[in-house]
Amino acid sequence: MIRRLVILTEIIAPYRIPVFNALARRSGIDMHVIFLAETDPTRRQWLVYKDEIRFSYEVLPSWRGRFGKHNVLLNQGLGAVLRRLSPDAVLCGGYNYLASWQLMWWARRNRVPFLLWIESTARDQRNGGYFAEFLKTRFVRHCNGLVVPGKSSFEYARSFGVREKSIFIAPNAVDTELFASEADAIRQNASVHRQALRLPRRFFFFAGRLVPEKGVFDLLDGYGKLNPQLRSEIGLVLAGDGISRSELVQRASAIKPGSVHFAGFIHRELLASYYGLAEAFVFATHTDPWGLVVNEAMACALPIISTNAAGCAADLVEDHWNGRVVPAGDSQRLSSAMDELAGDARLRSLMGQRSRQRIQQYSPEACAVGIAEAVLSSGAPRYE
Repeated sequence: MIRRLVILTEIIAPYRIPVFNALARRSGIDMHVIFLAETDPTRRQWLVYKDEIRFSYEVLPSWRGRFGKHNVLLNQGLGAVLRRLSPDAVLCGGYNYLASWQLMWWARRNRVPFLLWIESTARDQRNGGYFAEFLKTRFVRHCNGLVVPGKSSFEYARSFGVREKSIFIAPNAVDTELFASEADAIRQNASVHRQALRLPRRFFFFAGRLVPEKGVFDLLDGYGKLNPQLRSEIGLVLAGDGISRSELVQRASAIKPGSVHFAGFIHRELLASYYGLAEAFVFATHTDPWGLVVNEAMACALPIISTNAAGCAADLVEDHWNGRVVPAGDSQRLSSAMDELAGDARLRSLMGQRSRQRIQQYSPEACAVGIAEAVLSSGAPRYE
């Protein structure tokens, strides 16, 4: 028996394409993805890799704007698409758009199993206060099941009273083979690529938005706390852009000796070069539902220094095994972890090998398996 699945999600994110391609290949699932927009130019500079799409999809007509501090995205035509497709199950990638609620009510009226793909964790600081949490609770109560990426989001889902058998883990994934092969190729001719990118001979690497909640000021402070002799030997490279860039550049200029390089936003085609040339990846975030850059860095065989606020930390980073896990906001502990890895090449190599070994379990195919299980098992809502 084939189940017709409709997935509603915000944008054509590059890291979702391999997952949806893998899901489209699975027997028993006839999948169609509805995107609310192609991309979000207000927050991301991602390219849209349409040539890599191997699944059925469409993009709804939309209008995007700002209402105070909130990003508003309005769509039209969802009802007509659902009537045309007549799905056997629907999977919604979030609750914070009007189209998400429209899909939920449509599924309820038509007695179609409704699944929610939720990545939030208890440490996620993005909630909008009491009213937003009230709406989220109401939304979850109408779900037949939840799809989550890992341990932290699983526990968060349990806090809504959802039984364990109604929560399905679909591990967040990137194209691990792509990143691994490209990073290995870069290392074959490291000096040439390092010179072309004007990178330090040795460096710690961060990729993400340059905003306070990503812990970028802690990262800079942690680097500044390193022994001056070590700072003269190893640099810090930050890839990304954001509202804090100018302040970070100003503060970095005061760190002497030292080398802090701001690479700007880097598209996927070049990102593996930075991973491949780095000695360790540092993710100092204060709040992050997951952190797919950690998946990418692990695929490139890097040791990871992450805060415990990252949603992925409980699944991907094992303290003293493939990296270090430090408290969020603690620049001294962050600096100590950086000092430990910088001073031990053998440890970095061992941790990097373990990172690549572990991330093989977090493939697009593994994510697709989790989603397919949720769809094929979906039925009536079950709560404690």
